Amino acid sequence: MASDDDDVAQEIYQLVHDLFPICRSITGNGVRQTLAMIGKLIPLNVHEVPTGTKVFDWCVPKEWNIRDAFIQDETGKKVVDFKKSNLHVVGYSVPVDQWLSLPELQEHLYSLENSPEAIPYVTSYYKERWGFCISHNERLRLTEGRYRAYIDSDLKPGHLTYGEYIVRGKTNKEVFLSTYVCHPSLANNELSGPAVATFLARWIARHSRKYTYRIVFVPETIGSIVYLSENLDVMKKNVIAGFNISCVGDNRAYSYVASRYGNTYADKVALNVLGFKHPEFTRYSYLDRGSDERQYCSPGVDLPLVTLCRSKYGEYPEYHSSLDNLELVTSEGLRGTYELLKDCINLIERNATYRISCFGEPQLGKRGLYPTLSASKAAVIVRDMMNLIAYADGSNDLIDISNLIKVPIWRLYPMVDKLIEASLLLEETS
Repeated sequence: MASDDDDVAQEIYQLVHDLFPICRSITGNGVRQTLAMIGKLIPLNVHEVPTGTKVFDWCVPKEWNIRDAFIQDETGKKVVDFKKSNLHVVGYSVPVDQWLSLPELQEHLYSLENSPEAIPYVTSYYKERWGFCISHNERLRLTEGRYRAYIDSDLKPGHLTYGEYIVRGKTNKEVFLSTYVCHPSLANNELSGPAVATFLARWIARHSRKYTYRIVFVPETIGSIVYLSENLDVMKKNVIAGFNISCVGDNRAYSYVASRYGNTYADKVALNVLGFKHPEFTRYSYLDRGSDERQYCSPGVDLPLVTLCRSKYGEYPEYHSSLDNLELVTSEGLRGTYELLKDCINLIERNATYRISCFGEPQLGKRGLYPTLSASKAAVIVRDMMNLIAYADGSNDLIDISNLIKVPIWRLYPMVDKLIEASLLLEETS
């Protein structure tokens, strides 16, 4: 019989599957269609920001939409067809309909010599041009002659679109989750993040929470800049930890990209959970940044945020190509990241600084907390409990204690509950 976690993993994968065919970019109907599908699962608020809006040092660009594109040889055969893969067109290509010689066409083609069967993912957001992406082997098979290049697209004033879901908690202090919805058919690099974030948001909303959760689905870079320009003041005041969710669907080891100085609460949370549950994870510094942590941790913004991945963007061979497909992403990989983020959130919800309520070592036996038999398993539990007590001096939170005594924090939760019930542990108020 399948577990609830198995069911969720299948649902997450199904969302990846359903979103995969959509041609997304940093603006346009593909983003709207994607957010509409996510909005059927969680109550997403969708925002539209007009072209030309000043956002810090940037401006919202023109909106791009595409309906069809192909390269056709002199016999009428389509040698490249957008309808077979939306990666075939350079993102933000301006419209074109003209015949070219092969040398002229080559100036508008992009391929990967080191991955000759893959179609690359290429964009040109801020310089108007047109182009096609093609596997290198297909490119080598092109023969001399004339070719019709046809792109039916629009690049004109419109809007940038993003989605937001805020789950209110008992306090205004926030945990921030961000993922992006701007790449076309890339399963791990693009769709694993929003799919996991969608079902994580649904799980968050099903339980009473101490903290408020701010969950956003934005176009990468320009979308996060737009969002910060509209919300930075309240976020700097309230966000205690944030996680950028990217490339989280394969079944390889986890990756962590630190905040700018690697010393925020989010770094502390992520490193504790990864260190105990997934010690084989790869640790990257902020010098290895490349996703929206660039914006959220930039000088003056300085949100306490880290990026969590499976295979980090730019570090796996299928990255930014047609090889990043539905075979690369697995339900098992998606479930693992979903559980990792749940562990991080549970830790944040449970974490606190404690102080023991008596002087000297407390007598556990009279409170029913000391075993009457010296069984080995009970002895380990008592040892861990006494070590917890030893460092509960009002200066360490549970993460500190977990790191100091080298015990996973989830093993400390029931001990904390018992010690509080026995009036031996007091939570320090900030």
